[in-house]
Amino acid sequence: MKHTTIKDVAKRLDCSVSTISRAFNDKYDIRKETRDLILATAKEMGYSPNPMAQSLLKQCSNQIGVVVPEFINPFFPEVIIGIQEVLLKKGYQILIMQSNESYIHELENVKALENNMVDGMILSLTMETKNVEYYNKLIKQGFPIVLFNRVSTDMDTHKVLLDDYKWAFFATEHLIYQGYKKIYHFSGPTGLIFTQNRKNAFIDALRKHKITIDNSSIIETGLMICDGEREMEKLIKKNNMPDAIFAVNDMTAIGAMKVLKKNGFKIPEDVALVGFTETKLAELIDPPLTSVAQPTHEIGRTAARLLVDQIESKGIFVPQTVILNGRLNIRESSMKLS
Repeated sequence: MKHTTIKDVAKRLDCSVSTISRAFNDKYDIRKETRDLILATAKEMGYSPNPMAQSLLKQCSNQIGVVVPEFINPFFPEVIIGIQEVLLKKGYQILIMQSNESYIHELENVKALENNMVDGMILSLTMETKNVEYYNKLIKQGFPIVLFNRVSTDMDTHKVLLDDYKWAFFATEHLIYQGYKKIYHFSGPTGLIFTQNRKNAFIDALRKHKITIDNSSIIETGLMICDGEREMEKLIKKNNMPDAIFAVNDMTAIGAMKVLKKNGFKIPEDVALVGFTETKLAELIDPPLTSVAQPTHEIGRTAARLLVDQIESKGIFVPQTVILNGRLNIRESSMKLS
């Protein structure tokens, strides 16, 4: 089957190929009547312009790349929903890739999106990411990149974050005000900035209330349910039980809760739990989990708006760090019974 080309349309209308091209690209030097005739004839003949060719001509693809570390945690899909709300209305297509917590895969994803000529990228870095040299090279070339949640202090670009310190401090204080004394923190992987912020807040809250912090108070875990399960099993085996646990995220808190319930411990009577991130599971488990809610959709919307502004301004780029607020949702898992 022969495909209709721009030359076929030009032949039908007895005009030049450049005139047809100017009509499709809405150039100022072509009359509206001529343009309308060309578009109507092209539609009748079944011709449509090649998107790749148009992208090359306009030096833009109207595509945005999004790279996240994983999809297991509901946090990232919810942020992507916010990103889509902004970008789709602006006429951008979104190419979404996940790195499976691997720096090598993350770099491959970024290079693949670059080769697909995306107009910009929104990234959340993996736990392994230390070397950001390639990303900085793109930034210096004027390529728009926005970071969210998992960021690098070595990258001078737009960043969207939650005030992790503030809300981790409030979460820890909530446990203290409930009367818990022996409070442990299930901390995230060392390399992540939000891990450090939440851990520092935990330490400062305990110090403010003159509660002793020892070597066993802070336990480095991962970010998944299995990590919370593993560390809770170790504590039970050692008979080193806290009164309460503030976990780096909901997943590790839920993992700890599963093991506690399996071993006959009552929540919050024996051990209270507070998570972070406010996944949908927080309200569904028994007892419901106290958690810090992050504005996931707003994180996505903000990251997308910053990226679009940079793409459309084509002027001097001034990096911004936007810090959003959270909310502590108090539920049964941390409320001391009277």
